[in-house]
Amino acid sequence: MNRLNSKVAIVTGAGRGIGRAIAEMFAAEGATVIATSQSPHTDFAEGITFVQQDVAEAEGWDSLVAGVLAEHGRVDVLVNNAGIIAYEPLHELTPEDWNRVVAVNQTGVWLGMRSVIPSMLAQGSGSIINVSSIWGNAAVGGAHAYHATKGAVRNMSKNAAITYATQGVRVNSLHPGFIATPLTDAQAPEVNEFVVGMTPMGRAGTPAEIAYGAVFLASDESSFVTGSELVIDGGYLAQ
Repeated sequence: MNRLNSKVAIVTGAGRGIGRAIAEMFAAEGATVIATSQSPHTDFAEGITFVQQDVAEAEGWDSLVAGVLAEHGRVDVLVNNAGIIAYEPLHELTPEDWNRVVAVNQTGVWLGMRSVIPSMLAQGSGSIINVSSIWGNAAVGGAHAYHATKGAVRNMSKNAAITYATQGVRVNSLHPGFIATPLTDAQAPEVNEFVVGMTPMGRAGTPAEIAYGAVFLASDESSFVTGSELVIDGGYLAQ
């Protein structure tokens, strides 16, 4: 408890699944949490304030961060978790499908970092956690836009980590494997069975298991950690 005491954190894509677990665990660890989602939500626990947000819109980011700074005076942690998936292989993707996935998964991450870094530099500290995926490191057939954007998040995080390493701002990427969430519940059962079957531990992970990793990266326990990829995948990428 209290590993994030007095920290102010923004968590995107926090309406359900991994994002919600991160927001709730941050609050339980003492953080003041601003949870965002494109869809409205009203049932968050104490210590969590919800703000409706489209992460692909620059104006929304500017307004969100300005509001947090006005009320709390600082942003200590940003978790860029919001993301969407498209399953089409490269030759079947339309420009509209491509642009939609890039807007949320890649541009949204850039806009989030762009919005919080000036205040983090001014205060001389901050932790940014960008949620990538095992599909940012390795590939399966199809889902071309998802792979492309999650790979981009991985290297965007490394670039930002190196750029601001001497100025107190840490940037790391988080790489979940197959996690049981409403998103994966909506996938074709054969897709889920394939990925779980390829996972050495033989099961899906839980949102809480990802949230524990996010707490470490957000906390001062990880003060010498930047530019890293925290993989939580039941051994998938070790193969």
